[in-house]
Amino acid sequence: MTGKSRGERRTGLLNGFAAYGMWGLVPLFWPLLKPAGAVEILAHRMAWSLVFVGVALVVIRRWAWAGELLRQPRRLGLVAVAAAVITVNWGVYIWSVNSGHVVEASLGYFINPLVTIAIGVLVLKERLRPVQWVAVGTGFAAVVVLTIGYGQPPWISLTLAFSFATYGLVKKKVNLGGIESLAAETAIQFLPAVGYLLWLTSRGESTFTTEGAGHGALLAATGVVTALPLVCFGAAAIRVPLSTLGLLQYLAPVFQFLLGVAYFHEAMPVERWAGFALVWAALCLLTWDAWRAARRLGRRVGEPRIEAAAAAAVDV
Repeated sequence: MTGKSRGERRTGLLNGFAAYGMWGLVPLFWPLLKPAGAVEILAHRMAWSLVFVGVALVVIRRWAWAGELLRQPRRLGLVAVAAAVITVNWGVYIWSVNSGHVVEASLGYFINPLVTIAIGVLVLKERLRPVQWVAVGTGFAAVVVLTIGYGQPPWISLTLAFSFATYGLVKKKVNLGGIESLAAETAIQFLPAVGYLLWLTSRGESTFTTEGAGHGALLAATGVVTALPLVCFGAAAIRVPLSTLGLLQYLAPVFQFLLGVAYFHEAMPVERWAGFALVWAALCLLTWDAWRAARRLGRRVGEPRIEAAAAAAVDV
């Protein structure tokens, strides 16, 4: 490997760690926005994200995609679906963190790969390998154990997992770059978000201008918090194998879980530990199966194909 390629890979890894690290540590940010409620925070996030990515697109002069998208009603409709689904995801996540459910939120992103596989089977009629079936079954058993422990299904985790898996499915069909996709989605979210914020202000319930300049700046920073990890992810995706990113994705829920237990001191009774252990076992099975499939394909068609196969197996 040349010095340049090693340097590129190192840069990519640093950007990958930065992206997933920021996503993993974001539970520390949302409580800073209190006394704003979850819906107000969500509206600011949608509005300011468009401002941030709009500035980024101006700087890099990347606008051609917008005209093409507007001439394709089907793709535009899919972008609207993606915007609606990620709105649900963002809103539930913000509410869960600020309501003391960080651990349950982290579980949603742990089981997301399993839900993605299940959607692939149910919606895309994909065929699974035996180990993948075992992993999905183990994940289902984890949900049953957690349901018994909670006395009800872990709705926060399931909502986050299914909404994000659906979002990923729709985004693959839209086939836009990260910044472009976020710009299109937040453009759809922008008017409803601003409309809600104006309505909140008219009722005297907005915290944007009543809690001091620092609070207003933090609300505006939601755009940076949303878009900056995506920029780092984009920089990583073009420099490191997707299989590496597939493994790095577990950093975010690991950080969230550790924050929930060690920083926010959320309860972890035995049944919750049991449920998480089953989920982690399922993810280990998926990772092992992905590596085995990649090695098998690499022996048949040559080493350059290993990374692509691993990526496909991890990110079904």
